[in-house]
Amino acid sequence: MRKHWGRFAVSTMVVAGLLIAGCSSNAGNKNGNEAGNSEGAVVQAEGFPIVEQPIKLKMFTRIAPVNGPFKDMPVFQDYEKMSNVQVEFIEAPTDGFAEKKNLLFASNELPDALFRSGLSPLEAVRYGSAGQLIPLEELIDQYAPNLKALMDEYPEIRPGITSPEGHIYAIPGIVTLNAARTDKKWINKAWLDKLGLPEPETTEDLYNVLVAFRDQDPNGNGKADELPMTARPGLAIVLAMGGSFGLDTQLGYNINLVNDKVEIWMGSEKNKEMLMYLNKLYKEKLLDQEIFSHKEAQFLAKQGTGNTGLFFDQTNNNFLSIQDQYTGVAPFTGPHGDKIQSQGGPVPRDFGAFAITSVNKYPEATMRWIDYFYSDEGSTLLRFGREGEHYELRDGIPYYTEDFLKDITNQAKITPYAGGGAPHIISEKVASFINPPQVQEAQEKLDPYMPEVRYAAPMFDEQTAQQVNVLRNDIDKYYEEQSTKFIVGALSFDKWEEFQSTLKKMKLDELQKIYQEAYDKMEK
Repeated sequence: MRKHWGRFAVSTMVVAGLLIAGCSSNAGNKNGNEAGNSEGAVVQAEGFPIVEQPIKLKMFTRIAPVNGPFKDMPVFQDYEKMSNVQVEFIEAPTDGFAEKKNLLFASNELPDALFRSGLSPLEAVRYGSAGQLIPLEELIDQYAPNLKALMDEYPEIRPGITSPEGHIYAIPGIVTLNAARTDKKWINKAWLDKLGLPEPETTEDLYNVLVAFRDQDPNGNGKADELPMTARPGLAIVLAMGGSFGLDTQLGYNINLVNDKVEIWMGSEKNKEMLMYLNKLYKEKLLDQEIFSHKEAQFLAKQGTGNTGLFFDQTNNNFLSIQDQYTGVAPFTGPHGDKIQSQGGPVPRDFGAFAITSVNKYPEATMRWIDYFYSDEGSTLLRFGREGEHYELRDGIPYYTEDFLKDITNQAKITPYAGGGAPHIISEKVASFINPPQVQEAQEKLDPYMPEVRYAAPMFDEQTAQQVNVLRNDIDKYYEEQSTKFIVGALSFDKWEEFQSTLKKMKLDELQKIYQEAYDKMEK
């Protein structure tokens, strides 16, 4: 059962603790509202500035192709004035970012912190155990009331970021808004209306609708050029349709949780039935024939043509000019009554978004600095920039101004959230751009079929993580290759038992046991 504790009460308790700490370490403090810092800088327990005298920090970060320099972003310019914390960003492009990040640790030429760092669980454990990243759990308790309140309200966050030895070496981007963690099921309502068809409710309904899209010329041009259904490249279609066959995605993998038992479903009969259904769609050209060859950009472009019947995406940004043509639909009920929204990320969605290194002289101030972005106020600054110049408030919700949106590329220049993976909170109050009314309505159709908790991938110790990597490298590659062949008809389902046998030989049972042990620890 999720605990919905009041954030005010939690924040008050945290601040009260800070006040005590401040009094004990700074007895002569005039206002009793300060705490000591490892280098003697006085850290304010609440409010701004964070420190009375300016301090400087170096942060390594990933810069996406669409971004401008971080130093030119209003969030960091304005926040420096508010906080008295001057941040010099060491920017590394997305291409080659992982290599540059690894080189930092290998050479031990560390920055003070890593921002939008995309640390993997294995990297967090490895560099934390080596002493290059510092444990953050006590800093969170004392200097991060916003983050701590979120961790109390959503209990799945803490086990998702805690190492086996009990330390938190990196904090995630947190997404409390369901709509920012799912791909909606967008169907061409204009085509349904023209053909006199209701929204499909079952997989059989869907099949019949797709046949009509293919054969009955819903775009009215006299040509058989409609694309009935598409999805992101590769096996994204499996995640999109798996819930209709009782297949969930828990612990960051192809896992169902049944009475607290981990079941990896890749060799199951339910998976076979789903792949047979997708094979039928592909064989009859109801499913995009380019689904295993097109690129992400091509998939996004297909959304905006208005000539696609059904696709899956988080928001409506890619078809805004024709948004009235589409509507979101609920998951389709499968042949055995299954109806799950299986695709979706956990609340701690972007693991390893921020970490503090051992060379940092101001860890307390650094934690207070990042904690601001886990509040709606701080996230608004990070995502929307300056009120009046970039956004306006309507009923307390920030919206980009019409002038600012005349050139959408402006957005990526003012905020590090464009490009993904920034350490902050995405809540209902800061998501107007990705959660407009049409998206909200689409999400409402998914909400009843989402699990109460979507568990994040567990953190393993380094030895276990290496074992998981070895097992999954072979298993995942084999599953992807064979599933693709099953869908396109290059491999007969007469080979299913051979497929199951090979998965067993690859030690799928051993992998399942490891995930079971990890889940058991998370639930303690």
